[in-house]
Amino acid sequence: MRFPPRATRIGTTAALLSALVVGGTVTATYPDSPVGSICYTALPSQAYDTLDLIASNGPFPYSQDGVVFQNREAVLPSQSTGYYHEYTVITPGSSTRGAKRIVTGKKTDEDYYTSDHYVTFKLINFGC
Repeated sequence: MRFPPRATRIGTTAALLSALVVGGTVTATYPDSPVGSICYTALPSQAYDTLDLIASNGPFPYSQDGVVFQNREAVLPSQSTGYYHEYTVITPGSSTRGAKRIVTGKKTDEDYYTSDHYVTFKLINFGC
């Protein structure tokens, strides 16, 4: 199982500390991000398989898995080339790779899910 992105924003860190001191749950939000979020538990089962393969460094079912994702659509936050990598989420019944992908940020700091071939992305929230 993968871990959620590091809490790097002051607001997220403050919410985390508050929850630890007072008790309760934390819902991280990324107000300047053009992407939505999705709970880990809401992902299709094939996405769990892909995340497990990423965590164990493969082997991957497609030669394209692990290649640099260029972010040409500019939907994800702007980063240097090589920051993002993409992996196929197998689509049952599809004769091709299908449209579902996991795109990871450098060194697994964040994981995004897309079900529509990069039109929209959702940051995977591992805490819900």
